[in-house]
Amino acid sequence: MSATSSETVTRLLQRQILPIDRDTDVFPLYVDLEEAKLDTDRDAVGGDKAAKDLNNAAIRQSTSTGKKLHPDQIRSRTALRIEPSQLLSFGTYFNAFPASYWRRHTVVDQVELTVDVVGAGSIVTVYKSMARGHSQRVDSAVVEGEGADARGSFTFDLTLKPFVDGGWYWYDVVAGDHGATVEGARWTAQVPADRAEHGTVDVCITTMLPDMSAQLLGQLGDTEELQPYLDTVLVMDQGKDKVTDSEYFPAAKAGLGDKLRVIVQGNLGGSGGYARGQLESVRKGTATYAMMMDDDVVCEPEGIIRAVTFGDLAKRPTIVGGHMFNLFSRAELHSFGEIVQPWRFWWQTRLDGYSQWDFGARNLRSSRWLHKRADVDFNGWFMCLIPRVVLEEVGLSLPIFIKWDDSEFGLRAKQAGYPTVSFPGAAVWHVPWTDKNDGLDWQSYFHHRNRIIAALLHSPYERGGRMVRESLNHQVKHLASLQYSTAELRHLAMEDVLRGPHALHGELATKLPEINAFRKQWPDAQLHVDRDDLPPVHRKKPPKKGKSDIEIPGRKATLVAAALAPLRQLRPVRETATDYPETELTAMDAKWWNLVKYDSAVVSMNDGTSVALYKRDPAHYRDLLKRTIDIHRRFHREWPQLAQQYRDALGEITSPEAWEKTFAPWMSDESPDGDA
Repeated sequence: MSATSSETVTRLLQRQILPIDRDTDVFPLYVDLEEAKLDTDRDAVGGDKAAKDLNNAAIRQSTSTGKKLHPDQIRSRTALRIEPSQLLSFGTYFNAFPASYWRRHTVVDQVELTVDVVGAGSIVTVYKSMARGHSQRVDSAVVEGEGADARGSFTFDLTLKPFVDGGWYWYDVVAGDHGATVEGARWTAQVPADRAEHGTVDVCITTMLPDMSAQLLGQLGDTEELQPYLDTVLVMDQGKDKVTDSEYFPAAKAGLGDKLRVIVQGNLGGSGGYARGQLESVRKGTATYAMMMDDDVVCEPEGIIRAVTFGDLAKRPTIVGGHMFNLFSRAELHSFGEIVQPWRFWWQTRLDGYSQWDFGARNLRSSRWLHKRADVDFNGWFMCLIPRVVLEEVGLSLPIFIKWDDSEFGLRAKQAGYPTVSFPGAAVWHVPWTDKNDGLDWQSYFHHRNRIIAALLHSPYERGGRMVRESLNHQVKHLASLQYSTAELRHLAMEDVLRGPHALHGELATKLPEINAFRKQWPDAQLHVDRDDLPPVHRKKPPKKGKSDIEIPGRKATLVAAALAPLRQLRPVRETATDYPETELTAMDAKWWNLVKYDSAVVSMNDGTSVALYKRDPAHYRDLLKRTIDIHRRFHREWPQLAQQYRDALGEITSPEAWEKTFAPWMSDESPDGDA
């Protein structure tokens, strides 16, 4: 950082980075060897549904030709070797500059790009894109001189004015006859002198996974450039096995030193763990930000620095979230930006975006939709930087154990005037949601209860929009699918919402064991690791015309099945189905339109580790269907009053004082091995 006048200073916004461990699976996120092949503009596609469906399929088609970067070309964290005449683009997730985000949310209006290259004849070309994704050449420079040791350091002045709706800057490098080494690149800006000093962050990690969290701590401690940005790393240890007992902990402790604090408390879920970190950060008052981070992630440490820098230069206090990549398919992005759809009140990827996007198949320069800025309602707390002043004004997390705590907080902050930015170039790798079964297991209680609570707090519609109707539809679907434990948990969730907001803190530590014991009454919640623990399949009649359960029905057949399914559940159970399952379904085929056909079925779980026996019970179905209809009528009738009750209590139940009472049994429980 250098002062250029009494009014402004130079700040580093972003630097060129390369994979720490030379993991070839992540190379496409840092360097692109492919040519850009932009997909079709949506205006050219038009409004015809068939044409749009065809284009959506085409957009996901791979443009990769299989070109590979050799790991030995990575010379350091910032330096890359390019073979003679080879062209490499840094127009990638981690190395392109997200100009539209800086234009919209920060005080920066002009940036300088400096690229350091070794190798005579090598060419650096700067490009920009607009919101429609078209690339435009901006400037270029050539390394003068002779031989492999010729050097060039090129600076390009770049305005942010044309990036209101979207767009990026990036640079490509073509090596000369002697090859080239891109030693580094820096994006800098002149900023007001009162923005000269960078902020600091309390990283808040809630854990029940000792080894994974200790490895994450080691990653944070091993990153030298990150240390000046870290105030404290707060680990809320809520598990039976402690992080301090992990074989990886001594190295993590050595790397972080007195910046590490391990706090031991009961299992209060993610919201209780993060709220403790938020409380400690607010009470301590020495860090500019608190960053929520999952324990089971691999982090790109540079993303923390970038998030802090972006927050420092934001026009107003801004929540800066990172993106989530698939830990098992590391070039695959979960979502580029998420919203809460207000009518359904359900979180989702923006309608102009795509989920599970594979940068290894189609990179940034070939993906038109990635160039429009993605404005969001919230960011997941797998990586999310929250200014301390925002926590002080809007409160801490809701006391809801897990699910919807991050999205509700984003909506609450937005209502108070604090935006959230899902910031490109800041990210972690996390186990994908698709490998989990949390819509059916014990987590279904928290999914449903907390969605309703969040809707009561923030739905703009008088009776919650489609929320109550959709809840009823889903409940009937679970009942018709023989998923009685899930249906019972969802019903319990609705009953607990009716108890009011002031019950939430008191049951935070007790609700999970209660619902786990409660759901085990029903066979669909009784999991078997060994399939042979259950009887073999036996059917009195073969499938009609030999039809397979793998086939997905058409629209007409689906509507007919949906109309008949609730009535079919009233019929007596076939005699043989009492003792033997009628079929066996994989997790991917266990859809409602298949399950409704059977009186019993062996169903595998999404994670592939176990199976359950689903058994139809007409008496239970009648009883729960009646209760389901009654409680949904009550919610529709009482929604306005219930919403007002929760909104009136929001400030109190998210206050530091309320959380201090909840944490009281553990307020002095800090591990001596991790205490600062």
